[in-house]
Amino acid sequence: MTDTATPTPREAFEMLLAGNDRFAAGVPEHPNQDAARRAEIAPGQQPFAVLFGCSDSRLAAEIIFDRGLGDLFVVRTAGHVMGPEVLGSIEYGVSVLGCPLVVILGHDACGAVAATRAAVDGGATADGFVRDVVERVTPSVLAARAAGASTDADFIAEHVRATVDLLTDRSRVLADQVAAGRTAVVGLSYRLADGRAQLVAARGLDLPTERQATVA
Repeated sequence: MTDTATPTPREAFEMLLAGNDRFAAGVPEHPNQDAARRAEIAPGQQPFAVLFGCSDSRLAAEIIFDRGLGDLFVVRTAGHVMGPEVLGSIEYGVSVLGCPLVVILGHDACGAVAATRAAVDGGATADGFVRDVVERVTPSVLAARAAGASTDADFIAEHVRATVDLLTDRSRVLADQVAAGRTAVVGLSYRLADGRAQLVAARGLDLPTERQATVA
């Protein structure tokens, strides 16, 4: 069980942000991290959100959102780049586990975005399969440049928005869930220094006025 047995997309979103507020303020509650919780969820899981984020070691999802065992279905890749395995994992979280919320989590000082900007600016090439990561981030960097981006935050926000769009465009399963009001997709940009996640994109979410103002 989570804070509510079957949260709506809006309730799941508010639960996630409440945990981030606690973490950023330095007053985490560390919920669902004891032996009782471990035993409770052993027979099966019912996470309230799928979180697809960057693999960066500085933003472990359960820590920065002050959650515990069984709360989040987490998928991570460098630069939160997507392939079939990622799409399948996210669809599993939504269609099989019934998660009412999908979160794309980017962050400032992202190495994948920085490497892609360097490649676009100077033609620098990465070795091995890192090159594939750079190639997948390149459309976001080019779009940000075309829109006049000048700061790290601008590039990160554009890449998060592009990932939200790509996910909802490529996954018919997810698009149908969003259209039916059963699932929402949000994009967050996390600031490493202060520990806060800012909303930059949303699909299928009835946002309060103060949250709407943060979506570009």
